Amino acid sequence: MGQLSGKVAVVTGSTSGIGQGIAQALASAGADVMLNGFGDKSEIEAMLEHLREAYGTRVGYSAADMTKPAEITAMIEAATHELGRVDILVNNAGIQHTSPLETFPPEQWDAIIAINLSSAFHTTRAALPQMRERNWGRIINIASAHGLVGSAQKSAYVAAKHGIVGLTKVTGLETAESGVTCNAICPGWVLTPLVKKQIEARAQREGKSIEDAERDLLREKQPSLQFVTPEQLGGLAVFLCSPAADQMRGQILSMDGGWTAG
Repeated sequence: MGQLSGKVAVVTGSTSGIGQGIAQALASAGADVMLNGFGDKSEIEAMLEHLREAYGTRVGYSAADMTKPAEITAMIEAATHELGRVDILVNNAGIQHTSPLETFPPEQWDAIIAINLSSAFHTTRAALPQMRERNWGRIINIASAHGLVGSAQKSAYVAAKHGIVGLTKVTGLETAESGVTCNAICPGWVLTPLVKKQIEARAQREGKSIEDAERDLLREKQPSLQFVTPEQLGGLAVFLCSPAADQMRGQILSMDGGWTAG
């Protein structure tokens, strides 16, 4: 029996990258998991089957659009109906667009704020009442090193991730006298599909190989010169769900290879 046996987790943006790694880590610890995100239908089905076979947990899937509050609420309701409850909520869904402020497309700003920040409010608002009723819950918000420091040409992303940090602190304070905790994880560079696109664009822009573009990216920000892995982030998420983390409330935990240490 895993340490999270009997618990149910909803992980947004979990069909790839960080979210997928966290969902797998929670399933490996015994939790039933509701996945969410976009992607090829057959690949998502294969992912669900892998989690069922590898860990013996129940697994569901919701294609809820994180820009639409009604679909977000319906996802929490579906998880509660299909899997019995929602004990763990991981707000991970995110998108990116880079551009100078004066040419930043307003529609991209709105989409990034909706998916990277507002969706976490809507999921928390929907799931928190039942967590309070059972006096146990874990809300884990995936922020970013960009929730603590800025980078040029990422105004919407940095604003959203700073907002996630603030939302985490408020949620942690409002649940402080209950068995519900809320904390945030701030990853540095993780080699996700989102980051791979940035590396490819950089390589093309600067006329470099993908390998050189990767090294340049790490040298600029991440002193360890190594990417954080989804598996490492999953391990931290499992820890935050453990009794050892009962008094970690409203905390912002960096896993960034030293990015924000200076």
